[in-house]
Amino acid sequence: SGGGGAAARSRFAVVGGGIAGVTCAEKLATDFPSEDIFLMTASPVIKAVTNFKQVSKTLEEFDVEEQPSSVLEKRYPNIKVIQSGVTQLKSDEHKILTEDGKEYIYEKLCLCAGAKPKLIFEGNPYVLGIRDTDSAQAFQKNLAQAERIVVVGNGGIALELVYEIQGCEVIWAIKDKAIGNTFFDAGAAEFLIPKLTAEEREIPIECKRTKYTVEGSQEKERPTAASDKLGSALGPDWHEGLHLKGTKEFSHKVHIEKLCEVKNIHLQQEFIQLQRTSLAFPKEGKNVEPDQVLWPVYVELTNGKIYGCDFIVSATGVVPNVKPFLDGNNFAVGEDGGLKVDEHMHTSLPDVYAAGDICTAAWEPSPVWHQMRLWTQARQMGWYAAKCMAADALGESVDMDFSFELFAHVTKFFNYKVVVLGKYNAQGLGSDHELMLRCTKGQEYVKVVMRNGRMVGAVLIGETDLEETFENLILNQMDLSAYGEDLLNPDIDIEDYFD
Repeated sequence: SGGGGAAARSRFAVVGGGIAGVTCAEKLATDFPSEDIFLMTASPVIKAVTNFKQVSKTLEEFDVEEQPSSVLEKRYPNIKVIQSGVTQLKSDEHKILTEDGKEYIYEKLCLCAGAKPKLIFEGNPYVLGIRDTDSAQAFQKNLAQAERIVVVGNGGIALELVYEIQGCEVIWAIKDKAIGNTFFDAGAAEFLIPKLTAEEREIPIECKRTKYTVEGSQEKERPTAASDKLGSALGPDWHEGLHLKGTKEFSHKVHIEKLCEVKNIHLQQEFIQLQRTSLAFPKEGKNVEPDQVLWPVYVELTNGKIYGCDFIVSATGVVPNVKPFLDGNNFAVGEDGGLKVDEHMHTSLPDVYAAGDICTAAWEPSPVWHQMRLWTQARQMGWYAAKCMAADALGESVDMDFSFELFAHVTKFFNYKVVVLGKYNAQGLGSDHELMLRCTKGQEYVKVVMRNGRMVGAVLIGETDLEETFENLILNQMDLSAYGEDLLNPDIDIEDYFD
């Protein structure tokens, strides 16, 4: 090796200072107190899990805190943080090369290098990428001077962002029919919309409970082709009895352009040369007018409209950060660009594991679990990967972690508690399911996804106290046909049935 003396050796090495990497290193450090655990990270701060609470069998809550890596080393004296980016992995030699020219030899390695925001246009100074709540806060500072921004994307981050933004016009471009598609359906979106503009508290209105079939399936006839593999669209009558004012309330400062994506971005000079018309911020009930203002940058949407703005926020999901590791290694890579891992978090290469956003779960999943690049899953995978590395090192066997039995995530949107369980958006169910809803405007929204009389998913918004009951019903796949509509009847304490 070139001049740098002998390579340092360690039984376990972890790459990445995010939630998955730090959790993995902490668990290894606890299980092997006499071994040095190498943790390589390009950043001087690591992300630590704090205030961890196990809320139920599968639901957990925690905060994420940035800490200097020295804090981690104090807590775990056998974790050695190597603050340098990885330039190359030589998996056949069990060797890692870092930017500072050093080499490290490992017995077992876990790659937890996360993911990068998927930018709509790389290298454009007017396009800001956002991928978690940290970057969302940093982003607030950029807003100080902005008069209008365009937000692209329809996940949780975009939703939070649009809610937080004040004193600035927002054009929100989404490729779906309804907001917040990765977390909700149209019904939940409509329930949340008034919060974007609420000036005063509204009086809760009890909505009627109804059963819905999927869009396009009249009178319970099931179309043979699944119209939408990813999620379920609600039937055309879903909003009856919801009495929600719908998107008009958005006219406030947010304008949504649905079913469209960004086709092009033009700088001011290019736009002037195009001699096209850009649009003013739409005013309610008025015809759309051409814009009189010149903006630093212009966004052309696939629906033909052009809007000028101060900058564009790209909140369109993430791309696994696999690049530094692919060269010279024969990794199996998933369709989403992640390193494929089996049910023991093993990549396709010997002694190399992966966890968190960088990996793609390639095992046959439980029917009510799916991968989503979220902090909860990063923590669970990091912890489980450490367990698997330990078991393999000691020649023991290990059972699949219970957290992969049921998809479960708790978060907050617009100050409502939001719990999503199982196939909460009927992911992958085609039209073979029914939805039941209960909604009290301004208070709670409960949706369950039923299949053959069994509960396979749920969305709970507000303080519903139903998460443990529903978690059990999904896990034990009890036949609930007998209860019909009463499953969501607020006058019946459903927990009394199922203990």
